[in-house]
Amino acid sequence: MLQIEFQDCVMFAGMAVLVLPVLSRVFFVVSQQSCAVVERLGKFKRIANPGLNFRIPLIESVKQRISLRLHQLNVDVETKTKDNVFIRIVIAVQYKVLESKIYEACYTLQDPIAQIKAFVFDIVRAQVPLMDLDDVFSRKDDIADAVRDDLKKPMTEFGYEIIKALVTDIDPDANVKAAMNEINTAQRLRVAATEKGEAEKILKVKQAEAEAESSILHGKGVAGQRQAIIEGLSQSVDEFVRQTGSTADRVMDMVLLIQYIDTLKEIGAQSKSNVVFVPHSPGNLSSIGEQLREAIFSSEILKQKK
Repeated sequence: MLQIEFQDCVMFAGMAVLVLPVLSRVFFVVSQQSCAVVERLGKFKRIANPGLNFRIPLIESVKQRISLRLHQLNVDVETKTKDNVFIRIVIAVQYKVLESKIYEACYTLQDPIAQIKAFVFDIVRAQVPLMDLDDVFSRKDDIADAVRDDLKKPMTEFGYEIIKALVTDIDPDANVKAAMNEINTAQRLRVAATEKGEAEKILKVKQAEAEAESSILHGKGVAGQRQAIIEGLSQSVDEFVRQTGSTADRVMDMVLLIQYIDTLKEIGAQSKSNVVFVPHSPGNLSSIGEQLREAIFSSEILKQKK
């Protein structure tokens, strides 16, 4: 009994070995978001959709499996700008195969990747030489749009849809980048120096305004002090005249003499004052009041003439 079962298993295994290769030639599987081009004796027959598909062994074959997903091709282009600066630009082209034109995508182009690269090289090298280096950075979207628009029509005829084109990198020569950095640094230093100068100017103007206001307030303070001294002296003289019966002139002579002596005392009290030259002798103190009074009268006469 066991011998019979073993023989059956061997027979089924042998049949499987013979049948599986045949089945693999008859049936094939197509993955999701892809399709297969089936040829019959070298001639296009049909498009196989995702799932399990049938073909006639030895007569039909799968020519090519085509992915319907979105692809991205990075194209590295070296060109020069209008101001004769060589730069390297990387263009990312996003494309996919049109489901309605799978036949064209399979049979029209021998090498679609090389064809797209050729178009991108031609378009970029026609656009960038018309721009200065600074314009290339600021107008990179215009370059990308030009690549997409110029690629879209011819590649659609070949069965490929151009979704988008992106400028992912702009790389000038190393010496050019160093020079651009130096120019940028110099501009920033110039702006910083201008701002610093304006700040110092504002500071000096504010300081001058503060000094002017301080001088005005100081002058008002001195004028007020003198006014208070005059009013105090006036009251003191009136009171002294009322109590002693003396004249106002004699009282003013005495006040001036006292102030003069106080001034000499303050000068002599300074630590740096060793010698004080006085234009009179101690015996001539009686004429000091007359001299001070004449000086005051002379200044009053000069003020009236002005």
